[in-house]
Amino acid sequence: MDRWLSLFAPQLQALAELAAHDGHMTHAATALGIPQSSMSRRIHALENDLGTPLLIHAGRTVRLTEAGEELARRVRDPLRELEIAIDAVVGETDGEHGIVRFGFPLTMGAGLVPDLLAAFRRAHPGITVTLKQAHGSELVRDLETGSLDLAVTIPPPDRLPHTIIGSQEIQVALPRGHSLAHAQRIPLARLRAETFIANPASYHLRSATEQWCAAAGFTPDIAVEVTEFATIRELVARGLGVALLPHDDRAPSDVVEVPLAGEHRRAIALARATSAVAPATRRLNDFILDSAAPARR
Repeated sequence: MDRWLSLFAPQLQALAELAAHDGHMTHAATALGIPQSSMSRRIHALENDLGTPLLIHAGRTVRLTEAGEELARRVRDPLRELEIAIDAVVGETDGEHGIVRFGFPLTMGAGLVPDLLAAFRRAHPGITVTLKQAHGSELVRDLETGSLDLAVTIPPPDRLPHTIIGSQEIQVALPRGHSLAHAQRIPLARLRAETFIANPASYHLRSATEQWCAAAGFTPDIAVEVTEFATIRELVARGLGVALLPHDDRAPSDVVEVPLAGEHRRAIALARATSAVAPATRRLNDFILDSAAPARR
């Protein structure tokens, strides 16, 4: 075991970092604090030692082979555990200091998440939390490559450790003058003839919209695709269509949100990049779980 660790640890670290930086050798080398030539030597040495191609060269860029991607994914947890163990022994972290790279969805930029982060900052002023907002698939990818330590994701990720912390109800966003604007609840089938405004196909809410409409017996007429939820609401306010969206206190005054008949919810998860996390990340993880506890009961 000692032989394999001494031989492969620096090389595997280089491979994992290269995967995290999408094959950008210079960026990965900078992250490790080594020259690019050393980075290249580590990867090539690993290929030679394993007898397996790990990189595909395409001009000035490289990308990982399927074997390289799989190996990088599998070694991230063990390397992270080794880093945490060494930090604990040498006293470089006490749980009240450090940096946590945290991500959360575009739909949660107001209200709960900012309130939680403000409360966490007051309770743990020595911990710096760097933030990223993105849609769910991007957040999961950043967790998988190690660019984020912790993230709130919708839906829960398939291959990452996570805890369900709540759910998000999806409602119909309508122009205020719409004939259904005063309804208590709207069966989705009543929207069969409507024009829809939705996210691009890669977004989870888009696929959920299509699945729910299919279950109601129709294919939604999606005339406009927009990435930003705020922009969708502005277009709804101007009468360009309707949309299925989570509630937003900042919705334009010309937009009415009406609940759908039946259950139309998305699970919200708190996901970790690795099973083993640094003490500062554990602090934020536990703080969010404790704060979300009432909603999980």
